[in-house]
Amino acid sequence: METTLQAGAKVSSYEDAVYRKVSWRLVPFLMLCFLIAYLDRVNVGFAKLQMSQDLGFSETVYGLGAGIFFIGYFLFEIPSNLALHRFGAKVWIGRIMVTWGLLSACFVFVETPTAFYTLRFLLGLAEAGFTPGIVYYLSCWYPSHRRAKIMAIYCMGSPLSGIIGNPLSGFLMGSMGGIAGWAGWQWMFFIEAVPAVLLGLACFYYLDSSIAKAKWLSDDEKQVLERAKAEDNKAAGPEARVGKVFTDPRVWLISLICFCYVTGQYGITLWLPTFIKSTGVSDPVQIGLLSAIPYIAAIVTMYFFAKSADKHRERRWHLIVPCMMGALGFLALPWIMHSTALSLVFLSIAAAGILTCSPLFWSLPTAFLSGAAAATAIAMSNSIGNLAGFTSGYMIGYLRDVTQSGSSAYYMIAGMLVLGAFAIWTLPAKLVNR
Repeated sequence: METTLQAGAKVSSYEDAVYRKVSWRLVPFLMLCFLIAYLDRVNVGFAKLQMSQDLGFSETVYGLGAGIFFIGYFLFEIPSNLALHRFGAKVWIGRIMVTWGLLSACFVFVETPTAFYTLRFLLGLAEAGFTPGIVYYLSCWYPSHRRAKIMAIYCMGSPLSGIIGNPLSGFLMGSMGGIAGWAGWQWMFFIEAVPAVLLGLACFYYLDSSIAKAKWLSDDEKQVLERAKAEDNKAAGPEARVGKVFTDPRVWLISLICFCYVTGQYGITLWLPTFIKSTGVSDPVQIGLLSAIPYIAAIVTMYFFAKSADKHRERRWHLIVPCMMGALGFLALPWIMHSTALSLVFLSIAAAGILTCSPLFWSLPTAFLSGAAAATAIAMSNSIGNLAGFTSGYMIGYLRDVTQSGSSAYYMIAGMLVLGAFAIWTLPAKLVNR
C-alpha cells in the first residue's frame, strides 16, 4: 500500500513538472499576445479624450464606433475558431495578429464617423477568433482541473494592458502631439500597432499546433500530456457533433453569462478614462496613471480566485462573487463621483470582480464538451458575449448624451451583472465543478 502511494506521488510530481515546463513555454508568450490584443482593442477609449474633440465626435458617435467592433467580431468568430481547429494555432493566431495590427495602424487616417465605424468593424473581423482560439488552444494542453489558474495568468494580459498601456497611451498623447503634423492620438494608434504585427510573425515560429508536434518535449513528456488530455475528454463525455452545439441549452446559458459579465468588462475598459476624467482630472498622463490602479487590483483578485477555484474544484460561487463585486462597484459610482479617490476605490472593486470572471468562465464550456464541439461552443459563447461590447459601448454613450450623466449607464451595467450571477447560480454544480 505504501509503495503504491509513493509511486502515485512520483507520477503526480513528474506530471506537475511537465506542466510547469509547458506553462513556462506557452503562457508568458500568449499572455503578451493578449496584452497587445487588448491594448489595440480598447486604446480607442484613450484616443477619445482628444480624438472626439479634434474630429467633432459626440458621445453617441464614439460609443457606436467603439461598439461596432463587436459586430464584426460576432459575425466571423465561429468560422475563425473552426479555421483554427483545422489549420492549427500558430498559423491562424499569427494571421489574426498581423491583420489587426495593420488595421489598427490605419486609425491614423480617420477623419469622419464613417471611416471610424468602418475601421472598427474591420478590426473586429480581423481579431475574431483570437480569445476563443487561445482558450481552445490551451484546452488542448491542460485538463480542466489545471485550467482556471492558467487562464487567470493568461487573462492577466487584460489588466496588464491597462497598467502598462494606459500610462503609455497618456504619455504618447500628451507628449507627441504635433510631431510630423500628427496629433497625439494618431501617434498612439500607430506606435501601439507595431507590436501586434511583430508578435503575429513570431507566432509562426514559436507556437506548436499540437502536443505531438512540440519538439521541445520528450516522448515521455508527450505521453503524460496526452494521457491527461484523454482522461479529461473522457470525463467530458463523447465528442458531440458541431451542429448539436447550437441546440444545446447549456451552451445558450453560458452564452448569456458571458454576455452579462462582458457588459461590465467593456463598461470598464472602454470608458475608464472617461469615468476618471468626469471626477475632475483633465491631464492625459495623470488619467493614464490613475486608471492603472483598478487593473492592479484586478490582477491580484484574478490570481487568488482562480487558484482557489482549481484547489476546491468549484466554479459557480467563484464566478458569482466576482459578478456581485462588479455590480456593487457600479452601483456605488453615481454617489461618489465627486471624489476621485472614492471613485477609484469602487472602480477597483468593479474591475477586480468583472475581470476575474473571464478566466473562471472559460473553464465552463470545456467542462462538458471536447474537440470541435468545444471549439464551437467557446466561439459561440464568446461571440454572443462580445455583442455586449456593442450594446455596452453604444448604450453608455447614448445614455450619457441623453441624460448628461453617467448614472443610468452605471445602473444598467450593475443590473446585467446581477442577471449574470443569477444565471451562474442556475448551472448544475455537477456539470462544471471538476
